[in-house]
Amino acid sequence: MARYEIRLPGDQCKHRACSAAPPAIPSRQAPMPHTHFRTCSLCEAMCGLAIELDGNRILSIRGDEEDVFSRGHICPKAVALKDLHEDPDRLRRPLLRRGSDWEEIGWDAALDLAAERLLEVQRAHGRDAVAVYQGNPTVHNYGALLYGQMLVRALRTRSRFSATSVDQLPHMLASLLMFGHQLLLPVPDVDHTSFLLMLGANPLVSNGSLMTAPGIERRLRALRARGGRLVVVDPRRTETAAIADTHLAIRPGTDALFLLALLQVVFAEGLARPGRLAPMLSGLDEVQAAVREFAPERVAAATGISATEVRSLARAFAAAPSAVAYGRVGVSTQELGGVCHWLLYVLNAVTGNLDRQGGAMFTRPAIDLVALGDRIGQRGHFAKGRSRVRGLPEFGGEWPAAVLAEEMETPGSGQIRAFVSLAGNPVLSTPNGARLERALAGLDFMVSIDPYLNETSRHANLVLPPVSPLERDHYDLVFHVLAVRNTARYSPALFTPPADAREDWQILHGLARRIGARNGSGLVSSWTTRAAGRLGPRGLLALLLRTGPHGRGLRPWGRGLTLRHWRRRRTAWTWAR
Repeated sequence: MARYEIRLPGDQCKHRACSAAPPAIPSRQAPMPHTHFRTCSLCEAMCGLAIELDGNRILSIRGDEEDVFSRGHICPKAVALKDLHEDPDRLRRPLLRRGSDWEEIGWDAALDLAAERLLEVQRAHGRDAVAVYQGNPTVHNYGALLYGQMLVRALRTRSRFSATSVDQLPHMLASLLMFGHQLLLPVPDVDHTSFLLMLGANPLVSNGSLMTAPGIERRLRALRARGGRLVVVDPRRTETAAIADTHLAIRPGTDALFLLALLQVVFAEGLARPGRLAPMLSGLDEVQAAVREFAPERVAAATGISATEVRSLARAFAAAPSAVAYGRVGVSTQELGGVCHWLLYVLNAVTGNLDRQGGAMFTRPAIDLVALGDRIGQRGHFAKGRSRVRGLPEFGGEWPAAVLAEEMETPGSGQIRAFVSLAGNPVLSTPNGARLERALAGLDFMVSIDPYLNETSRHANLVLPPVSPLERDHYDLVFHVLAVRNTARYSPALFTPPADAREDWQILHGLARRIGARNGSGLVSSWTTRAAGRLGPRGLLALLLRTGPHGRGLRPWGRGLTLRHWRRRRTAWTWAR
């Protein structure tokens, strides 16, 4: 039986068990300090926070010890939410470049100008002359995630980029090829496993990656306390390696050889026991034949890991009551990253540790992005096209961020002449940022949706700043899909944004509406844009929850999750199933 934990962080009285609203405060009485419970939106861990307020002043930010998922864990990023919200350097109004100076302008004028200049470039040079880049914070903002796609559709450009290609596409490619969907990403059941084999990951620092597991150090220590084993394979003795039972210092870039050797031992010594998975496995004989030549003795010199260690590890992994092999950024960002993740999936499958408790499990969140992707035809695809200059393959309709600069610099049909950057700083976060910075200076027009002037946005002609994370509501569309427990948590906004401020989704919708109206994008698209504007992200979220695997559906009565029910309750509650 799977367990689903639902939290509604929000403004609550100090008595956590109280289900009624706090008593009204007389108008002449100063507001009493109160605590707002919400989810941190700054990384994948989704930690629960307790934010103590005195009016509109933040007194403290602590980990919520009663949070059913994170149990009080907090890191410096969460504490910095106060600094981010109050930062005087954070932009509050649109900025228009005037030579080397910046001038504040109104929102309507800014959005009109952005739409017109982007369309001007498309009329002169074609649709693909406008590129869109979506940075990592987009996936921590469900409004930006939903309405960013609306802007891309309005522009009708194929020049799409995101932070996804920087670190995780090999993981998604392996899922697409093995499971048939780019978002079917099995997650290590770290809370129940007996053996965790970790390659190229340092979750004590990252808080987990494609594995949402707040308080991961506590979870790893619990693994060892119950008699389990943690093995870390990493060239560096990381913080996670330091608490492991075993650290194997592999030579960089040789993880594929190491995994092939593990599988060679598993097959050669008769340790492959897929169990109930056997009828679902295709090509097992071909895999066994392919790994035959990679005996541990043959790869030891290349990997730096002795044959004895590889054989011992393979036997222990296969013999464990439950085990899971997990790899992350260090595995992804190498030449054979896709092969590595595919081999990790193979190792979990042939030892019977895929889709089972204590192994690599698939989530079933309240909003099932996998099922949603199926319904709209977005399972994923690979190499349906090649980039214009270097001929690199697309993935899911996006080009690798590594080709951004060359696509801007190289003349010819399809050259990128205008750029929209959403919640990203690719000059710092993508390969060869210095070259990209030079390329940005040569664009015809650039708009950045960002609250700061940073290394990327300072090259923009127009900067559109959204509200702070505490001035908008929050629900993790993506990270509930990757969580080690099936959870669902919604956080209302902590502060009401100023009247002249805009949320990310309002900026994106405003641009999409203006672009669609000017380029004649069609009646259906226009109707969809208007409907999405009326609903807003909260309305779309409510619909997705109702139609999800645990929702009430479109019935007015009955059992199941609804956003309205969550928002009506003022205390935390748990639903198990």
